[in-house]
Amino acid sequence: MYRSTVLVCGGTGCTSSHSDKIIDKLNEELKAKDLDKEVNVIRTGCFGLCALGPIMVVYPEGSFYSMVKVEDIPEIVEEHLLKGRIVTRLLYQETVEEDTVKSLKNTQFYAKQKRVALRNCGVINPEVIDEYIAMDGYAALGKVLTEMTPQEVIDTILASGLRGRGGGGFPTGRKWMFAAANQADQKYVCCNADEGDPGAFMDRSVLEGDPHALIEAMAIAGYAIGASQGYIYVRAEYPIAVERLNIAMKQAREYGLLGDNIFGTDFCFDLHIRLGAGAFVCGEETALLTSIEGNRGEPRPRPPFPAVKGLYGKPSIINNVETYANIPQIILNGAEWFASMGTEKSKGTKVFALGGKINNTGLVEIPMGTTLREIVYEIGGGIPNGRKFKAAQTGGPSGGCITEKNLDVPIDYDNLIAIGSMMGSGGLIVMDDTSCMVDIAKFFLEFTVDESCGKCTPCRVGTRRLLEILNKITEGKGTLEDLDKLEALCYYIKENSLCGLGQTAPNPVLSTLKNFREEYEAHVVDKKCPAGVCKNLVQIKIVPDKCKGCTLCARNCPVNAISGKVKEVHEIDQEKCIKCGVCLDNCKFGAIVRE
Repeated sequence: MYRSTVLVCGGTGCTSSHSDKIIDKLNEELKAKDLDKEVNVIRTGCFGLCALGPIMVVYPEGSFYSMVKVEDIPEIVEEHLLKGRIVTRLLYQETVEEDTVKSLKNTQFYAKQKRVALRNCGVINPEVIDEYIAMDGYAALGKVLTEMTPQEVIDTILASGLRGRGGGGFPTGRKWMFAAANQADQKYVCCNADEGDPGAFMDRSVLEGDPHALIEAMAIAGYAIGASQGYIYVRAEYPIAVERLNIAMKQAREYGLLGDNIFGTDFCFDLHIRLGAGAFVCGEETALLTSIEGNRGEPRPRPPFPAVKGLYGKPSIINNVETYANIPQIILNGAEWFASMGTEKSKGTKVFALGGKINNTGLVEIPMGTTLREIVYEIGGGIPNGRKFKAAQTGGPSGGCITEKNLDVPIDYDNLIAIGSMMGSGGLIVMDDTSCMVDIAKFFLEFTVDESCGKCTPCRVGTRRLLEILNKITEGKGTLEDLDKLEALCYYIKENSLCGLGQTAPNPVLSTLKNFREEYEAHVVDKKCPAGVCKNLVQIKIVPDKCKGCTLCARNCPVNAISGKVKEVHEIDQEKCIKCGVCLDNCKFGAIVRE
């Protein structure tokens, strides 16, 4: 029996900040102090508060250590784990209240969250099946196989109101119902774990922190539709997720939870992993199926839909990781429990990857209907450096921006579409007043152009023409007529592209044009970038009255564009200047400005 348990984040974010070395050092120090039999060290998945990683939590005290370094470990072991004295200076300061440590659940970041899909992330060791079972793992699978018919399972998912968390928001129960209704000698359950949106890492964190939840849910789906095989399509760039999935699948087979005659019934189900090469278009369900089959990932015309003719021509269902992660909890707690959260047409919770110009970057899971203001200013901790909120992009390259006037709109599928954005898989990138919205639109369009499979002309050629116009505008060569061309081309691409990638690719352009047209006009009429981002429309100048002649700017300029003698006003050669901003960063007197 251990007297203390130490949870250390082993998600990709904290691992990249050397949490592996922290764990090694922790075990080394515990052994040196003869504490290795008294203190249990567990590598978990993501805690969510990525801005403070690497994270370490010590129980039973619940001490939340943040930004832990390898060199901090001897002090934590000596003071806290040996002598029982919490190292206050290393704690997440919001958990410190006078001389006591308050619960993490009461902090600003966690207070408004409701963890369903993420319930085990940062709580259990994802590589130990017994820990998942101790958290009611596989109880839902046992329940459906021994107490429910396939139709009762589908009816429960329908009644819950669960909609697909991958972007489209299609009712999950209806998708399962269609596949179950089609008779075939073989059916398939597929999982989209490809997650290609810039800034999105929700599915990755579930795979890394709670892989058995996905396995259990896919087995339940297999029982519901009459499938005996499943495929998890995950990008090869997720090595930790793939490794833990393989470990979890092996353990599930050893426990008789995958394979033949599960729970002593005649139900047989097994899973296979297919590695993707990181093609964004494979987030589209028919392109994903084509890739699993070993072919180039290109979309197919629909109908027929996958529920009729999917993988290898057989009825198939496809949901993403987050959608599946909700299934066991719905089965165990009931449809009414899940439907009690969220809004009328968007039930349950949604996981967002919160990034960009925000203090608390990381993963958040909130009830549908939470406002963007609550996410940004309460959970997210506001904008760094006191800057002003400008917009938030949801839905990645397929979505649009939410402006300040819509900060209090409840976030759900229908409301986001109504204000010109979309839920998408859950990336939420916050921008402040230093962001150029034309440049933002160009960033997402560059991504889409690179990721287009090229099968249909509207997407393959149309998105390139859009990008050419945006480049022209940001270079100061655009005209007002270009704005009209931009808008017309956007609608043509949306209406004529084959799949969702092309149909939604113009969304960031249309959204920024609608909400920030004055910025586009400033670029083409005044030949200025109001945010000072587009280099061709910016000049970096030295304010004579403030320049002290310290020469720091000149010594750090990478292209020798700054000249001047010591203690005399310096000058910038605008023809040489590459607008890199190094001089701005180095000036200690505020003498250099961007105009």
